[in-house]
Amino acid sequence: MSIPSQSDSSAADRIIIFDTTLRDGEQSPGASLNLDEKLTIARQLARLGVDIIEAGFPYASSGDFEAVQRIAETVGASLDGPTICGLARATRHDIKAAGDALKPAAKPRIHTFLASSDIHLQYKLKKTRAEVLEIAPEMVAYAKTFVDDVEFSPEDAGRSDPEFLYPLLEAVIAAGATTVNIPDTVGYTTPGEFGALIRGIKDNVSNIDQAIISVHGHNDLGLAVANFLEAVKNGARQLECTINGIGERAGNAALEELVMALHVRRQYFNPFLGRDPESEAPLTQIQTQEIYKTSRLVSNLTGMSVQPNKAIVGTNAFAHESGIHQDGMLKNKRTYEIMDAELIGLNTNRITLGKLSGRNAFRSRLMELGFELADEELNKAFARFKDVADKKREVTDWDLEAIVNDETQQAADLFQLKRVQVSCGSPACPTATITLQTPDGALLTDAATGTGPVDAVYRAINRMVKVPNELIEFSVKSVTEGIDAMGEVTIRLRHESRIFSGHAANTDIIVASAQAYVHALNRLYASVHSQTTFKAGQPAFSAEKVTGI
Repeated sequence: MSIPSQSDSSAADRIIIFDTTLRDGEQSPGASLNLDEKLTIARQLARLGVDIIEAGFPYASSGDFEAVQRIAETVGASLDGPTICGLARATRHDIKAAGDALKPAAKPRIHTFLASSDIHLQYKLKKTRAEVLEIAPEMVAYAKTFVDDVEFSPEDAGRSDPEFLYPLLEAVIAAGATTVNIPDTVGYTTPGEFGALIRGIKDNVSNIDQAIISVHGHNDLGLAVANFLEAVKNGARQLECTINGIGERAGNAALEELVMALHVRRQYFNPFLGRDPESEAPLTQIQTQEIYKTSRLVSNLTGMSVQPNKAIVGTNAFAHESGIHQDGMLKNKRTYEIMDAELIGLNTNRITLGKLSGRNAFRSRLMELGFELADEELNKAFARFKDVADKKREVTDWDLEAIVNDETQQAADLFQLKRVQVSCGSPACPTATITLQTPDGALLTDAATGTGPVDAVYRAINRMVKVPNELIEFSVKSVTEGIDAMGEVTIRLRHESRIFSGHAANTDIIVASAQAYVHALNRLYASVHSQTTFKAGQPAFSAEKVTGI
């Protein structure tokens, strides 16, 4: 089953959701994901109901190639599942790598791109418009030798001359492009300008009815979502977005904001898609009840916290502090809420488990929350649950999410934290004793003092690991309310201009701080020592990410 053409009514009257969390989202500083983490997110994106998963940039690295290939053969193996897409520059080696990685997918797509703005042509590509007009259709035709579904993006289209874009798009469609994507690569355009650009393409590209118009945009001016909604009104039918809006610089248009805007205001948008204004039919295929769970998963695995006032998925999105608001809510929820929290899967009536709860009840609740764990993973998570339940009277769904993400998504074959012992107080000197197991199985123990207990812990770990890094962010928040709440710690380290994140949850925030630091170090080593055997203290090498549109 291929993605329908824009002339097909199934595409003309609905919006296709193209998720690029695993490609553009992973380009966020510190958001590097390992293979298992990418597979976990890809499976959840399939449950969420996205139409297309841009799984990575196969030519960028062997790790990206393997991730796209594994996602293609697992999540993308069925015709009922999402299309799996790989990004490629408009070069033969990039396109071949994408085609090879996508072979296992039932519905593969190659997404190739080439810059079209004068500033990119002059300073980055050092090519003329005529050369781009020759290269782009040639590379689209080459991509068609691997897959039937090819998408083309004129990079930096938002700053490109429309009079150049029109013939460029005509040429790539004639060469076989089934989707043409219009990227606002640097987040420069305003909604009116972006809508006019899409309308101009609809009116001036003679064969545009043979392709779907897509949009991709960054949030540098905070206008990405508004730009996309204006694009929908002017003919765009595919939206390229990420969970929580993560991505290069200020990020991408946020999937959850776009989907819920189209859902809550569908009577407004219906006429632009040729529907009856009062139609209640969804404008996308997204299962909205999976939104909150997906947001939490991406946040935990990338180590990128969601700001409390973030639209749709922020912790304050459905909170009401003002007395006037609370009074109105008690009388009628619609006075101050335009959507139900349950609609995005945020269940405020959290079911609790306790220390007497058994393995079957634990497994059943995890399955209800969307976690499908192998026996080994379940054993680890259940053991951690019992440990937490001994310290807390009730373990909520939020606690369970934190436990599962903390226990099952870490690199067990790298550093493992075995012991944390801290002495601190006033006027005592904060001291930490740490035992680590190294990747080769050796146990190392060291102690250090610091300005506080967390500082002492990190100094002790650094003395054993001996790799230069700079702590640039440290945040702590509670998973739930109460004095016995689990604390979530998120940290970000800088190493040779690259950023690595770590995340952990524990009822003891000092232990959580140590675990988060070790997790960040594991990401660092998985990235920069992927081709070498670990030896404590050996110098690291840098690896640059290849970025796209």
